[in-house]
Amino acid sequence: MKNIIRSLRTERGLSQEALGTQLGVSRQTINAIEAGRYDPSLPLAFRFARFFGKPIEDLFEYDGEEA
Repeated sequence: MKNIIRSLRTERGLSQEALGTQLGVSRQTINAIEAGRYDPSLPLAFRFARFFGKPIEDLFEYDGEEA
C-alpha cells in the first residue's frame, strides 16, 4: 500500500520516534509503514488520519497487490 506518511511527517518536522510516540507505536513501525513493508491496521490508519487531519484515502492508496 502506497502512502504519504513520510512527507507529512517531515513537513511537520517530526522524527519517526516522535510520530510513533504520538500514535502509540514504535519508531520501527513508522519506518516499516513509510517504506511500504507493513500496512497499518484499520485503527492505526484512523489514528494517522486524525493526527494529520486528513481522510484515510488521502494518506493511503491501495496498490492492487494482495497481502
